[in-house]
Amino acid sequence: MPRMTLNELKRWAKRTAIAITAFIVVGSVAIVWLWRDRESLDVIDWPPYPHIEPTLDAVTMTWLGVTTLLFDDGQTQILIDGFFSRPSLADVIFGRPVESDAATINYVLDEYRMRRLAAIIPVHSHYDHAMDIGAIANRSSASILGSETTAQIARGAGVPEDQIIVATSGNEYSFGQFIVTLIKSTHAPIAWRGSIPYAGTIDEPLITPAPVSSWREGGSYSIVVAHPHGTTLVQGSGGFLYNALDGVKADVVMLGVALLEGLGRDYMVQYWQALVTTTGATHVIPFHFDDYLRPFGEIVLYPRALDNFIDTAKWLEEIAATWDSDARLHLPEFGKPIVLYPQASPEA
Repeated sequence: MPRMTLNELKRWAKRTAIAITAFIVVGSVAIVWLWRDRESLDVIDWPPYPHIEPTLDAVTMTWLGVTTLLFDDGQTQILIDGFFSRPSLADVIFGRPVESDAATINYVLDEYRMRRLAAIIPVHSHYDHAMDIGAIANRSSASILGSETTAQIARGAGVPEDQIIVATSGNEYSFGQFIVTLIKSTHAPIAWRGSIPYAGTIDEPLITPAPVSSWREGGSYSIVVAHPHGTTLVQGSGGFLYNALDGVKADVVMLGVALLEGLGRDYMVQYWQALVTTTGATHVIPFHFDDYLRPFGEIVLYPRALDNFIDTAKWLEEIAATWDSDARLHLPEFGKPIVLYPQASPEA
């Protein structure tokens, strides 16, 4: 093989450098374009949740992004999750240590008048569900109810032990007139080859700052929030266990749909049947469709390359029409309380 001259070597190196640079530039542009390519919620024309005139003891629910829900009956407040701090995309990709954002948490607690908070209940213990539970509990004296992994997150934040309740699946926990039941479920299999992202447990107090991968799933739950006026089932992750909800009746289902498009329509049919058909719910509100890497209060869909919620929404419409034609689909509105149930009749 003939040897290259110095000039030929220089020309080869220059061409190679140009090719690599061009590849990086084109690749970067493609990644940016894919990241910004997002559908709009405006194309979904589902009717708003029916307006019910509020009464003094009406049960309201406020969606605060991702799977964070605030239930309030005028006397007692229940917070599902409570994820306000929102680490950035760079934090996640590079594994940078993160911790709760005190300023944002203080703002949210004040803005949404969380002054009667009795319980904070994560659907599971990933950072986008449980990252802020300790900071919220320390500001409110609310109990934290969840798995042993959830308890270790609370302990790492310095929450007193008498505010921590390790749940037993199927047990009822009373907070004012609310009765909350956590039923063992499973996380949606949305990671590599059908696995669960950040699987496993946390076995000692989680001290922050820590990378988001430190918040392990730790077990997932279907959460039944019952009240004399009605019942809501909260399914924060798109996983389910067959027959786990047999005997559970609900008026409203909060249906977690994050990244479920990738699991296919057949999976969605089974998921719907397990959550909606089984419970007889007449109102279904999908949530966990918004990009949780965006700042608190900014509601945008995931990039289409990751998850196309518009396709998922079409599937849900078709599935509802096939299996539960009396079930109505609604989109949640960020920060806007809705009255979930009419006032109980005197005979109730």
